[in-house]
Amino acid sequence: MTSPVIHRVTTLDLAVRPIVWPFAEQRRAEIAAHFAEKQRERPKIWNGRVLLGRDAVFADGHLSATYFETDFASFLAWRDWGFPDKAVFNGFGMGALRSSDGAFIMGEMAQHTANAGRIYFPSGTPDLDDIRDGGLDIPGSVVREIEEETGLTAADYRAEPDWHCIVSGPTIAMIQVLNLEMTGVEARALIEANLARQDEPELSAIHLVRGTSDLTPSMPRFVTAFVEQQFASR
Repeated sequence: MTSPVIHRVTTLDLAVRPIVWPFAEQRRAEIAAHFAEKQRERPKIWNGRVLLGRDAVFADGHLSATYFETDFASFLAWRDWGFPDKAVFNGFGMGALRSSDGAFIMGEMAQHTANAGRIYFPSGTPDLDDIRDGGLDIPGSVVREIEEETGLTAADYRAEPDWHCIVSGPTIAMIQVLNLEMTGVEARALIEANLARQDEPELSAIHLVRGTSDLTPSMPRFVTAFVEQQFASR
Protein backbone atom coordinates (compact mmCIF):
# COMPACT_ATOMS: atom_id res chain seq x y z
CA MET A 1 0.00 0.00 0.00
CA THR A 2 1.32 3.45 -0.92
CA SER A 3 1.95 5.96 1.83
CA PRO A 4 -0.65 8.68 2.39
CA VAL A 5 -0.06 12.00 0.63
CA ILE A 6 -0.95 15.19 2.50
CA HIS A 7 -2.05 18.32 0.62
CA ARG A 8 -2.54 21.56 2.52
CA VAL A 9 -5.26 23.68 0.94
CA THR A 10 -7.18 26.82 1.77
CA THR A 11 -10.28 26.31 -0.40
CA LEU A 12 -12.62 23.43 -1.19
CA ASP A 13 -14.73 23.49 -4.36
CA LEU A 14 -16.92 20.39 -4.23
CA ALA A 15 -19.81 20.42 -6.69
CA VAL A 16 -22.73 17.98 -6.35
CA ARG A 17 -24.03 16.58 -9.65
CA PRO A 18 -26.70 13.97 -10.65
CA ILE A 19 -24.37 11.17 -11.77
CA VAL A 20 -25.41 7.53 -12.30
CA TRP A 21 -22.94 5.16 -10.62
CA PRO A 22 -22.49 2.06 -12.82
CA PHE A 23 -21.17 -0.02 -9.90
CA ALA A 24 -24.38 0.54 -7.91
CA GLU A 25 -26.65 -0.14 -10.89
CA GLN A 26 -24.91 -3.22 -12.23
CA ARG A 27 -24.44 -5.00 -8.89
CA ARG A 28 -27.71 -3.99 -7.20
CA ALA A 29 -28.78 -7.54 -6.19
CA GLU A 30 -25.37 -8.36 -4.68
CA ILE A 31 -25.32 -5.05 -2.87
CA ALA A 32 -28.76 -5.66 -1.36
CA ALA A 33 -27.72 -9.12 -0.14
CA HIS A 34 -24.51 -7.73 1.36
CA PHE A 35 -26.38 -4.99 3.20
CA ALA A 36 -28.94 -7.44 4.55
CA GLU A 37 -26.07 -9.48 6.00
CA LYS A 38 -24.53 -6.37 7.58
CA GLN A 39 -27.88 -5.39 9.09
CA ARG A 40 -28.14 -8.80 10.72
CA GLU A 41 -24.78 -8.12 12.35
CA ARG A 42 -25.62 -4.52 13.31
CA PRO A 43 -29.38 -3.88 13.14
CA LYS A 44 -28.98 -0.16 13.83
CA ILE A 45 -27.32 0.68 10.49
CA TRP A 46 -29.71 2.03 7.87
CA ASN A 47 -29.63 2.58 4.14
CA GLY A 48 -29.66 6.37 3.94
CA ARG A 49 -28.40 8.57 1.13
CA VAL A 50 -24.72 9.55 1.07
CA LEU A 51 -22.33 11.45 -1.19
CA LEU A 52 -19.18 10.07 -2.82
CA GLY A 53 -16.62 11.93 -4.91
CA ARG A 54 -14.72 11.66 -8.17
CA ASP A 55 -12.31 13.73 -10.28
CA ALA A 56 -10.33 15.23 -7.41
CA VAL A 57 -7.75 17.85 -8.44
CA PHE A 58 -5.26 19.58 -6.14
CA ALA A 59 -3.77 22.81 -7.51
CA ASP A 60 -2.46 26.06 -6.02
CA GLY A 61 -3.81 25.46 -2.52
CA HIS A 62 -7.19 24.40 -3.86
CA LEU A 63 -9.13 21.13 -3.98
CA SER A 64 -11.87 20.65 -6.55
CA ALA A 65 -13.98 17.54 -7.08
CA THR A 66 -17.43 16.37 -8.12
CA TYR A 67 -19.76 14.53 -5.74
CA PHE A 68 -22.78 12.37 -6.50
CA GLU A 69 -25.58 10.81 -4.48
CA THR A 70 -25.87 7.09 -3.80
CA ASP A 71 -27.21 4.83 -1.05
CA PHE A 72 -25.26 3.71 2.00
CA ALA A 73 -25.62 0.05 0.97
CA SER A 74 -23.72 0.71 -2.26
CA PHE A 75 -21.04 2.67 -0.41
CA LEU A 76 -20.65 -0.11 2.14
CA ALA A 77 -20.34 -2.81 -0.53
CA TRP A 78 -17.82 -0.72 -2.48
CA ARG A 79 -15.76 -0.30 0.69
CA ASP A 80 -16.03 -3.89 1.89
CA TRP A 81 -15.23 -5.35 -1.55
CA GLY A 82 -11.95 -3.52 -1.87
CA PHE A 83 -13.07 -0.38 -3.74
CA PRO A 84 -13.65 -1.97 -7.17
CA ASP A 85 -14.47 1.35 -8.89
CA LYS A 86 -11.13 3.19 -8.73
CA ALA A 87 -12.60 6.39 -10.20
CA VAL A 88 -14.58 7.01 -7.00
CA PHE A 89 -13.29 8.21 -3.64
CA ASN A 90 -14.72 8.57 -0.14
CA GLY A 91 -14.07 12.21 0.75
CA PHE A 92 -15.21 13.59 4.09
CA GLY A 93 -14.41 16.27 6.65
CA MET A 94 -12.87 15.71 10.07
CA GLY A 95 -12.52 18.06 12.99
CA ALA A 96 -9.15 17.55 14.70
CA LEU A 97 -10.01 18.80 18.16
CA ARG A 98 -6.83 19.99 19.87
CA SER A 99 -6.79 20.94 23.54
CA SER A 100 -5.00 23.92 25.04
CA ASP A 101 -2.26 21.59 26.30
CA GLY A 102 -1.67 20.07 22.85
CA ALA A 103 -3.62 16.80 23.00
CA PHE A 104 -5.68 15.64 20.05
CA ILE A 105 -9.10 14.28 21.04
CA MET A 106 -10.54 11.24 19.26
CA GLY A 107 -13.59 9.08 19.73
CA GLU A 108 -13.96 5.30 19.61
CA MET A 109 -16.95 4.21 17.56
CA ALA A 110 -19.65 2.27 19.42
CA GLN A 111 -20.45 -1.36 18.66
CA HIS A 112 -23.76 -0.58 16.93
CA THR A 113 -22.04 1.57 14.25
CA ALA A 114 -20.62 0.48 10.87
CA ASN A 115 -17.07 1.31 12.07
CA ALA A 116 -17.26 -0.29 15.50
CA GLY A 117 -14.03 -0.10 17.48
CA ARG A 118 -12.29 2.33 15.13
CA ILE A 119 -10.75 5.43 16.71
CA TYR A 120 -10.63 8.76 14.88
CA PHE A 121 -11.67 12.41 14.90
CA PRO A 122 -15.39 13.30 14.73
CA SER A 123 -16.55 12.83 11.15
CA GLY A 124 -19.15 11.21 8.95
CA THR A 125 -19.80 10.26 5.35
CA PRO A 126 -21.32 13.37 3.71
CA ASP A 127 -25.06 13.20 3.13
CA LEU A 128 -27.83 15.33 1.65
CA ASP A 129 -27.94 17.58 4.72
CA ASP A 130 -24.44 18.78 3.79
CA ILE A 131 -25.44 20.24 0.40
CA ARG A 132 -25.48 24.04 0.18
CA ASP A 133 -26.22 25.91 -3.08
CA GLY A 134 -25.35 22.93 -5.26
CA GLY A 135 -22.09 22.15 -3.49
CA LEU A 136 -20.84 20.01 -0.62
CA ASP A 137 -20.36 22.08 2.54
CA ILE A 138 -17.51 20.28 4.30
CA PRO A 139 -16.99 22.99 6.97
CA GLY A 140 -20.68 22.74 7.86
CA SER A 141 -20.47 18.95 7.92
CA VAL A 142 -17.58 19.10 10.40
CA VAL A 143 -19.49 21.44 12.74
CA ARG A 144 -22.57 19.20 12.57
CA GLU A 145 -20.69 15.94 13.18
CA ILE A 146 -18.76 17.35 16.13
CA GLU A 147 -21.92 18.54 17.81
CA GLU A 148 -23.74 15.26 17.16
CA GLU A 149 -20.88 13.10 18.45
CA THR A 150 -19.41 15.20 21.27
CA GLY A 151 -21.88 17.95 22.16
CA LEU A 152 -19.27 20.64 21.42
CA THR A 153 -20.40 23.56 19.25
CA ALA A 154 -18.54 26.07 17.07
CA ALA A 155 -18.46 28.42 20.06
CA ASP A 156 -16.18 25.95 21.90
CA TYR A 157 -13.25 26.03 19.45
CA ARG A 158 -11.31 28.17 16.98
CA ALA A 159 -10.96 26.66 13.52
CA GLU A 160 -7.65 27.09 11.71
CA PRO A 161 -8.07 28.33 8.11
CA ASP A 162 -6.25 25.55 6.26
CA TRP A 163 -7.38 22.03 5.45
CA HIS A 164 -5.02 19.05 5.60
CA CYS A 165 -6.23 16.72 2.85
CA ILE A 166 -4.86 13.22 3.42
CA VAL A 167 -5.11 11.03 0.33
CA SER A 168 -4.87 7.37 1.29
CA GLY A 169 -5.95 5.03 -1.50
CA PRO A 170 -9.65 5.65 -2.24
CA THR A 171 -10.01 7.98 0.77
CA ILE A 172 -9.57 11.73 1.05
CA ALA A 173 -9.87 12.96 4.64
CA MET A 174 -10.21 16.76 4.78
CA ILE A 175 -8.98 17.57 8.28
CA GLN A 176 -9.28 20.97 9.94
CA VAL A 177 -7.54 21.69 13.25
CA LEU A 178 -9.98 23.01 15.85
CA ASN A 179 -8.33 24.61 18.89
CA LEU A 180 -10.12 24.32 22.22
CA GLU A 181 -9.62 26.68 25.15
CA MET A 182 -9.58 23.81 27.64
CA THR A 183 -7.18 21.03 28.55
CA GLY A 184 -7.46 17.52 27.18
CA VAL A 185 -8.69 16.17 30.50
CA GLU A 186 -11.33 18.91 30.73
CA ALA A 187 -12.48 18.30 27.16
CA ARG A 188 -12.69 14.54 27.68
CA ALA A 189 -14.77 15.00 30.85
CA LEU A 190 -17.13 17.38 29.06
CA ILE A 191 -17.62 15.00 26.13
CA GLU A 192 -18.05 11.97 28.39
CA ALA A 193 -20.75 13.81 30.34
CA ASN A 194 -22.54 14.54 27.08
CA LEU A 195 -22.30 10.89 25.98
CA ALA A 196 -23.74 9.78 29.31
CA ARG A 197 -26.88 11.82 28.60
CA GLN A 198 -27.49 10.10 25.23
CA ASP A 199 -29.59 6.96 24.90
CA GLU A 200 -27.39 5.52 22.15
CA PRO A 201 -24.22 7.57 21.58
CA GLU A 202 -22.10 7.02 18.48
CA LEU A 203 -18.95 6.99 20.62
CA SER A 204 -18.08 4.45 23.30
CA ALA A 205 -14.87 6.07 24.61
CA ILE A 206 -12.75 9.22 24.29
CA HIS A 207 -8.99 9.00 23.66
CA LEU A 208 -6.34 11.67 24.18
CA VAL A 209 -3.36 11.59 21.81
CA ARG A 210 -0.41 13.52 23.22
CA GLY A 211 2.24 12.01 20.97
CA THR A 212 2.89 9.33 18.38
CA SER A 213 3.24 6.73 21.14
CA ASP A 214 -0.52 7.08 21.70
CA LEU A 215 -1.36 5.99 18.15
CA THR A 216 -2.91 2.52 17.81
CA PRO A 217 -3.82 0.08 15.01
CA SER A 218 -7.50 0.98 15.59
CA MET A 219 -6.84 4.40 14.06
CA PRO A 220 -7.09 4.68 10.25
CA ARG A 221 -3.82 5.32 8.42
CA PHE A 222 -4.94 8.76 7.23
CA VAL A 223 -5.47 9.78 10.87
CA THR A 224 -2.10 8.52 12.07
CA ALA A 225 -0.34 10.15 9.08
CA PHE A 226 -1.90 13.50 9.97
CA VAL A 227 -0.98 13.18 13.66
CA GLU A 228 2.58 12.13 12.84
CA GLN A 229 3.01 15.21 10.67
CA GLN A 230 1.53 17.47 13.34
CA PHE A 231 3.86 16.27 16.08
CA ALA A 232 6.88 16.27 13.75
CA SER A 233 6.31 19.96 13.01
CA ARG A 234 6.23 21.03 16.66
